[in-house]
Amino acid sequence: MKDTEIIELYWQRDQSAIAETGTKYGNLLRKISFNILAQNSDAEENVNDTYFSLWRLMPPKRPSYFSAFICRVSRNLALKKYEYLSSAKRNQNAVISISELNECVSGTESSLSEYEEKELINTINSFLKKQKYTTRAVFIKRYFYFFTIREIAQQTGMSETRITTLLYRTRKELKRYLIKEGYSL
Repeated sequence: MKDTEIIELYWQRDQSAIAETGTKYGNLLRKISFNILAQNSDAEENVNDTYFSLWRLMPPKRPSYFSAFICRVSRNLALKKYEYLSSAKRNQNAVISISELNECVSGTESSLSEYEEKELINTINSFLKKQKYTTRAVFIKRYFYFFTIREIAQQTGMSETRITTLLYRTRKELKRYLIKEGYSL
């Protein structure tokens, strides 16, 4: 089923929208959730929370890119749950991914207003649009979906060393770009 048809089911308040979303994107949502939460039960609960959130968000929202929209919802819910659970346990993959980016944007997260945060996101998106497709895809898989270096290497056919080097260079370029755009790091 096409994304536009699934969105229409949500707008019609047809409960089959959830089943269709699960059929088409369930595995991706579970992967995103597991990459952040590192527990199958937590990941499955997060997927169910994602379906519930989608039900509440549509209408009024009608996303242009359904897959990106649902991934963002799932990721944000998983990060909130991770924050809640992190006092008791840690997911090394998520902690490592986030700590890698700290050199580019550290010191800004607590002091940013909502507007400034959106501007930073737009600036990072502008930077990524200027990158080659492979660089952009690897960066997003690592820092948005929290895939491990090994998983990215398997998906792209590149070596783990090449992925590591590519990410290192991209982070350095991102840092230079942010400084050039007026962010103090």
